[in-house]
Amino acid sequence: MRVTLYTYPENWRAFKAQIAAQYSGARLKLASSSPAFTFGQTNRTPAFLGNFPLGKVPAYQGDDGFCLFESNAIAHYLSNEALRGATPQAAAQVLQWVSFADSEIIPPASAWVFPTLGIMQFNKQATEQAKEDVKRVLTVLNQHLTTRTFLVGERVSLADITVVCSMLWLYKQVLEPSFRQPYPNVTRWFVTCVNQPQFKAVLGEVKLCEKMAQFDAKKFAEMQPKKETPSKKEKGGKETAKPQEKKEKKKEEKKPAPEEEMDDCDAVLAAEPKAKDPFAQLPKSTFVMDEFKRKYSNEDTLTVALPHFWEHLDREGYSIWYGQYKYPEELTLTFKSCNLITGMFQRLDKLRKNAFASVILFGTNNDSSISGIWVFRGQELAFTLSEDWQIDYESYDWRKLDPDSEECKTMVKEYFAWEGDFKHVGKPFNQGKIFK
Repeated sequence: MRVTLYTYPENWRAFKAQIAAQYSGARLKLASSSPAFTFGQTNRTPAFLGNFPLGKVPAYQGDDGFCLFESNAIAHYLSNEALRGATPQAAAQVLQWVSFADSEIIPPASAWVFPTLGIMQFNKQATEQAKEDVKRVLTVLNQHLTTRTFLVGERVSLADITVVCSMLWLYKQVLEPSFRQPYPNVTRWFVTCVNQPQFKAVLGEVKLCEKMAQFDAKKFAEMQPKKETPSKKEKGGKETAKPQEKKEKKKEEKKPAPEEEMDDCDAVLAAEPKAKDPFAQLPKSTFVMDEFKRKYSNEDTLTVALPHFWEHLDREGYSIWYGQYKYPEELTLTFKSCNLITGMFQRLDKLRKNAFASVILFGTNNDSSISGIWVFRGQELAFTLSEDWQIDYESYDWRKLDPDSEECKTMVKEYFAWEGDFKHVGKPFNQGKIFK
């Protein structure tokens, strides 16, 4: 199973799915930074929202087109039977602790920890209440773990994975030794879990908090979106605001931003640097890709678009590649095979400006193959230029074509027009997809 998880870096909600995949052996690929996935941009595109209507991450997409949102559902799907609970009773207990994490741990943990990360404004009353709620949670867990190594059964389950991830920032930021001292069973269990190889592979070394982190006003200010500064008054004129206006202005300034609008996702978006263009170092090309795409979309392929392509192609600035899917034996129903192509196109959305492709599904149910012709900016295989474009490309064999060869001209003609002998394939044309 080859699947993609859309998220942003260090998302504790995504950690649940990643750790579950470590235990079950699912082949999980992360799309966590631009250009494959840019939080606040990619997740607002029509293509993304078509699969994940809330636009939230983590979001799961299988190569067969199966999609899931909500982190608990994704972690459950990627788990094996041992993680989910081998009996109906164990499965219910796992669900109990997953729900406990969502309803009892996350709200107070967020209220306490987020201000220390600069994500939320500090509110003394809310923080003190959160501390009391966390103590209550720790008391429940400590009692339960008095005679148990793990939350459910004798081995790690999805219950442990979920609760550990929900408490991760508590242990890293605020649960200093004196605070956690009354709850030794919880800390013993937490340390045992995070030191399992499957947890370590995702979380790395987890260092427990030595000193309780406090709200940092400077950090909070830096995390906030920049506001336009009012222009200075013109020389000579002395501006005086009416008393009523001054009063209203004061009220506006004191009004805090609504906390429910700020979460860890927003903080990541605010802090994320703009992605560099992988093609920025290339010299300007004479070939205008958008012009060719317009002709391909609106005019006859054989009589207009193809002649335009060959007449204007910049052989130094662009390269042509043939890609063939490596695992035809895994292709079953043709609609599922077609979803593989569509999924790859969606994940490469940021590449569209500098690429064009025609990818074709050949054959019938349980006897099909996928191959295509790609045109990229530059002379390198474009997927290698960015880690985030490498999600699907390893499932294909790639060969650079000589644009002046007869082989290349024939293949470009057949793939762009979706008609011809396709002698190298040996299967009839079924359907095609265009990346533009």
